[in-house]
Amino acid sequence: MTSALHTSALTSLPLLARGKVRDNYAVGDDRILMVASDRISAFDVIMGEPIPGKGALLTQLSLFWFDQLGPKGLNICPIHLTGEAPESVVSEAERAQVTGRSMLVQRLKPIPVEAVVRGYLAGSGWKEYLESRSVCGVPLPEGLMNASKLPEPIYTPAAKAEMGEHDENITFEQTVAMIGPELAAQIRDISIALYKAAAEIALKKGIIIADTKFEFGLDKAGTLVLMDEVLTPDSSRYWPLESYVVGQNPPSYDKQFLRDWLETAQVSGKAWDKTAPAPRLPKEVIEKTAAKYQEALTRLMG
Repeated sequence: MTSALHTSALTSLPLLARGKVRDNYAVGDDRILMVASDRISAFDVIMGEPIPGKGALLTQLSLFWFDQLGPKGLNICPIHLTGEAPESVVSEAERAQVTGRSMLVQRLKPIPVEAVVRGYLAGSGWKEYLESRSVCGVPLPEGLMNASKLPEPIYTPAAKAEMGEHDENITFEQTVAMIGPELAAQIRDISIALYKAAAEIALKKGIIIADTKFEFGLDKAGTLVLMDEVLTPDSSRYWPLESYVVGQNPPSYDKQFLRDWLETAQVSGKAWDKTAPAPRLPKEVIEKTAAKYQEALTRLMG
C-alpha cells in the first residue's frame, strides 16, 4: 500500500483553507495551489484514517476530464488550470507533498451554486420524486423507478453550505435570484453540455455517470470558468454498466462501501452517532474503498 497524506503541511505558501479533501494555498494574489489529500469524509464527517492514493487518483481523473472537456478537447468552456507545474511554486523539501496530487489554478471569484446535473434518478432525487414527481422543482413523468434513466438530463442546483453542513437543494429560479438570469442560464446550459459529453465518453468505457456536480468561478474579466475537481467519484455517482438494473441501487465506484460500513459501526458498544468523531477504520475498509476508486480510474483511463 502506498504512503498516504492525511494533511499537507506546506510552509512556503500561505494556507487559504482546508476542505474535506483539498488544502488550498495562495500563490501570489492570482493563483491557488490545490493539494488533494488522501482524506475521506462520509456523512459530512472527515475520517481519521486516510485512503492511500486517493488524492493522486482524484487529481488524475480531474486532469483527464479537463483535457477531454476543456480547450484541449471539446472546448465546452474555459477551465481554471494554469498549465504550470505545481512543484514550481513550493520548496524542494515540499515537492513530495505536491507531486501527482496537486493543481496550480487561477484564483477566481467562486459562484455560491453547486451546479448539479442528473441523468438518472438516484439518491435524494429518487426520494424527492416519490413525494412530488419532481426534483428541485423540475417536473418528471409518472412511472419512473429507482435508478431510471431520465428522458433528458436535468439541472438541479444546490446552494453551497458552510463546512460541515449539507448543501441545500434549490430551484433554478432561486439561482436566478442569487446570481441573475444571464449567469444562472449560462451555468445551467454549460453544466448540461459538460454532463452529456462526459456521460457519452464514460459509457464507452463501461461506466454510467448517474449524476455529477460542477463548480464555477468568474475571472477578473467576468468570464465563467470551470473550477475545482471535475467528474471524480467524490463529486459524481459512477455505476458499472454491466451491473445496472432499473429499480435497484447499482454498486458504485465511490465511498458507498465506507458509508455502508459506518451505518453498522459500533463505538463503545453503540451505533455510531454521526455528530460524534468517526470510528477508526479497519484495514479492510480502507483497502476496499481504495480499490473502488482505483477501478474507476482504470476503467476510464486504462
